[in-house]
Parts: sequence; structure tokens; C-alpha cells
Amino acid sequence: MAEETENTPTAPTARQLASARGFVAKHGKPARAVVENIGLAGARVVLVGPDGAMGDVLVAGVETGAALVEQVDDLEAAEWDSETVKTVKIGAAHRRKMAGPRAGR
Repeated sequence: MAEETENTPTAPTARQLASARGFVAKHGKPARAVVENIGLAGARVVLVGPDGAMGDVLVAGVETGAALVEQVDDLEAAEWDSETVKTVKIGAAHRRKMAGPRAGR
């Protein structure tokens, strides 16, 4: 598991904040955010709108992800609990995209 060090920025960038705010504006309020550690690459903030849409923002680490959630109005920290999972609506196109080359087999 990657640890954040003194060299890891903890403040989200303006671009990351704009991306999360844009998601909330497009997909409704309140949106949920699940911060996931992805190792040396940092953290992924998975955004789930009340309309079922999913998005994400990559940040430097878990602390940065938590700071992003705190700084975006109408974005609530969440976990992958049953309520969050039930909100997500995954369509056929997304399923094919996630399956990658194996989807055509």
C-alpha cells in the first residue's frame, strides 16, 4: 500500500476540483464520492451521481481525495455500501468497454 509522504501534495488541483464540480453540476445533487487507494499512482475518487452516472478523478493520494470531497459542494463522502452500489446504473456500452477485447468473443 502506498503511503503519502511530505512530498505528496495534499491539496487538489484546480483542474481536479473543476472536474468534480462539473460532474455534480451535470449529474445532480448530492453526488457521492468513494476515495480508493490505487498504490503508487495515488488515489481514485469515484463519483456517483443521483442519476446513476459514474465518473472519476485521479489525485495524488487518499488525503488529497478526502480534501477534494470536502471542497466540492454537494459531494458527499461514501463507501461502496449497498446504497451507493444501488445508485449506480451501468449500461450495455459501459459493460462492453470494461470487457475490452474479450467483449467481441
